[in-house]
Amino acid sequence: MQLFLFLFNSILLGVGLAMDAFSVSLANGLNNPKMNKGTMLKIAGVFAGFQFLMPMIGWICIHTIVNIFKSFQKFIPWIALALLAFIGGKMLIEGIKDVKNKGCEAEDKHELSVGALMVQGVATSIDALSVGFTISDYNLLKATSAGIIIGVVTFVICMCGILIGRKFGTKLAGWASVLGGIILIGIGLEIFISGVFF
Repeated sequence: MQLFLFLFNSILLGVGLAMDAFSVSLANGLNNPKMNKGTMLKIAGVFAGFQFLMPMIGWICIHTIVNIFKSFQKFIPWIALALLAFIGGKMLIEGIKDVKNKGCEAEDKHELSVGALMVQGVATSIDALSVGFTISDYNLLKATSAGIIIGVVTFVICMCGILIGRKFGTKLAGWASVLGGIILIGIGLEIFISGVFF
């Protein structure tokens, strides 16, 4: 029964934490409807890796440098907003330029750089640092297991987001980047508002 509850809670935690990564994956799929499988796996893998890593860093902080972590926590919504607004704004501007150029398709324009992917990974998982508080009573093995489950759940959810985004990205043509940029900025605002005001 305890094992079932642990697995169930970890999966639910993974689903909750993966929602921002799902939305960004959706935006990436919209932005590049011709994305190959390797890129899809890379995006989902990076998001899953960060979603595994952040709770573990939070857990380590709880067990070592609690006071420093608590003072850093108030900056998390600001960092997420800045990172997602930057990437989303860039995508939005590129999308508007594409629409003005009558949706000329330049495939290389839609390629997600490694740097941009890392920024997205950090921005969508930084709030998972606070999960370290939730799992602080776990031992290292249990915390690592929870992190792995969260990472696997995130991977699956992100792959679904990319596939959905690719499907609709083809139909939306030039407007896909605009919509993707708006989604990213919206996620940044949501993280900021819920982190600062609630």
